[in-house]
Amino acid sequence: MESLEKQHMLFEQITEVVSLARRKAYQQSNAILLQMYWQIGQLIVEDEQEGNAKAAYGKSVLKKLAQQLTLEFGKGFDERNLNNMRAFYNAFSIWNAVSTKLSWTHYRIISLIESNDLRAEYIRFAVEGGWDTRTLQRNIRSQYVGRVLETGKEEIPNAQELIKDSYIFEFLGLPTDTKTSESTIESTLINHLQQFLMELGKGHAFVGRQEHIVTDTADFFIDLVFYNYYLKCFVLIDLKTDQLTHSAIGQMDMYVRMYNDLKKEKDDHPTIGIILCSEKDETIVKYSMLAENEKLFASKYRLYLPKEAELKELIEQDRIRLELDHIIPAKSYKNDKQMKA
Repeated sequence: MESLEKQHMLFEQITEVVSLARRKAYQQSNAILLQMYWQIGQLIVEDEQEGNAKAAYGKSVLKKLAQQLTLEFGKGFDERNLNNMRAFYNAFSIWNAVSTKLSWTHYRIISLIESNDLRAEYIRFAVEGGWDTRTLQRNIRSQYVGRVLETGKEEIPNAQELIKDSYIFEFLGLPTDTKTSESTIESTLINHLQQFLMELGKGHAFVGRQEHIVTDTADFFIDLVFYNYYLKCFVLIDLKTDQLTHSAIGQMDMYVRMYNDLKKEKDDHPTIGIILCSEKDETIVKYSMLAENEKLFASKYRLYLPKEAELKELIEQDRIRLELDHIIPAKSYKNDKQMKA
């Protein structure tokens, strides 16, 4: 028995050594590849700036150069990829601004973003969140950086900053032309938990689904429960496929009160409740307890990715809301166009 344990321990140690070596080898080879592409882009741009017209350069010089390089080195140097290298250098003319933690495919995507500030933000989020390239593309299309509602403050954010007015669940792949049940949406969100957590925003950790709350007289089930380690509190979510109603608000208020009484520990901050609904009447929001209770929120969800104009409008609505609440300075956000036409 002891021999088997020693053998298993040896196996684990060797596995760790091999895995670490492979990670280091990948990081080194990725850094070398990125620097090579950056240097090629630099040479192309510098040659182009010697007086060659952009259009003529793209049609003649790059095409011939691609043919020569492909004959010499094989795949990876076609005209399209040389254009990508040129765009890469133009977007990151200072090598130190390139994080080698991201791949060449990441940088091909990020190089299409026009704004220097947005490029830097997407790099930061992609590195911190370990985004793959598919996630990166989705988040650029959904204007994730604008919807995160960064305030520029270094102190711990509050609930109004972290909870958005609209959430986008197009990653669920659910039909938009027919009504989907609350249980189906709930199940699918759990099946796509990683994307759901990212859409919820910073600091959320999944606690449970259909969490059972027992009182002296009745049993209750809360759709989804999370814990936010920035806010240091539980976050309850109730899904509604219809219009927001007073009864739904009252029900969530009751859930929050019960959770504070029966589940919250003394070190936790007061519980937050979010009603995710398909439609939201602003009159109900204005003249209900949502207007006065800082721990209750109603947010609209969409099962599709809105068009760029609608996304900009959603971002602006959230910005105005935070300005009115004096959470961010007025007119502090510029809604930059994220992708080149």
